[in-house]
Amino acid sequence: MRKTFFTRILLVGTLLLAQFTFAKEQEHETEEHGKDLKTEIKEYISHHLKDSHDFSLFSYTAENGEHKYVGFPLPVILIDDGLQVFSSSKFHHGETVAEVDGNHYKLYHGKIYKTDAEGTINYDEKHHPTNVKPLDFSITKNVVMIIVTGALMLWLFTSLAKSYAKNNGVPTGVGRFFEPIILYVRDDIARPNIGEKRYKKYMPYLLTIFFFIWFLNMFGLTPLGINVTGNIAITFALALMTFLLTNLTGTKDYWMHQFNPLGDSMPWYAKIPLYIILVPIEILGLFIKPFSLLIRLYANMQAGHIVLMSLIGLMFIFKSWLGSPLSFGLAFAISLIEVLVALLQAYIFTMLSALYFGFASEDHHAEGHEDDPELVHL
Repeated sequence: MRKTFFTRILLVGTLLLAQFTFAKEQEHETEEHGKDLKTEIKEYISHHLKDSHDFSLFSYTAENGEHKYVGFPLPVILIDDGLQVFSSSKFHHGETVAEVDGNHYKLYHGKIYKTDAEGTINYDEKHHPTNVKPLDFSITKNVVMIIVTGALMLWLFTSLAKSYAKNNGVPTGVGRFFEPIILYVRDDIARPNIGEKRYKKYMPYLLTIFFFIWFLNMFGLTPLGINVTGNIAITFALALMTFLLTNLTGTKDYWMHQFNPLGDSMPWYAKIPLYIILVPIEILGLFIKPFSLLIRLYANMQAGHIVLMSLIGLMFIFKSWLGSPLSFGLAFAISLIEVLVALLQAYIFTMLSALYFGFASEDHHAEGHEDDPELVHL
């Protein structure tokens, strides 16, 4: 019992550690630059949620006032009059201009712009940078975590498959933990929503997407603080894969439903006025479904990080015996909820993907719904 309690406390402490590391940093910067503490907290939260070209674990201010970063640089890969490859350390966290083969580049608000030797950024009337942006194929910290998560999944499930082969279908070690989850995805998500005949061809994707999102969400709660699934480009790519699989594997009945949703239930001349409304709605639904997937995952993970870090920031604003413990307690509770949300969002994305695959795999005649094709959607 004591061991379980200690493990829970250690887990929550680890989750909160990443959020607390900015406390001293904010106080030092406020003293040095004279910025309002609220502004500093907002800027830090905004910086935390963005992708970056280096992997910073934490930072501190040395005794001489110099700001020190602990981490490691990542490769910058640009297409600008040819291939330009260099280390992100040349930017020194956006403080210096990188010179590569006579070209100069500046890191400004997380984006790389081509500049002169002084790093001049030109603006339009709306204060938007007008400098040329080279094509950026850099290995950012989000890309690193995607690669790490992919490698972890490959190692984990390869080991699980080998343990099955050695022990006559009985998992060992960590496989005992993951086997019930895999069976749940198969028996409670894939089979009921897709159908017994066709669920197997979608299982590799459903298992991959479930564990991929879950692991990335959990990494985002560690002291590494990687907000991968809070990046709308990542959630867009995941939703796009579901969209393509749904429509590329759709049956004849699925596509017939998009353009002839009422089937043979009415004469063709009676359906014309209804189809003026129904067909555009069905076609619009093809794009609304994946859009809801990407927005739901992005918004929930982004909001969780914002709320958690805002609550912790309140401790340094209140600085009182009542406000600070209250903020800590709320942050503690939100951290526990975020662990659940990390799993829940992976489940919802997988469940809805399976539901869309089920719609795409519908076969009215085989299932006995030839008289009323709408029954398959009920």
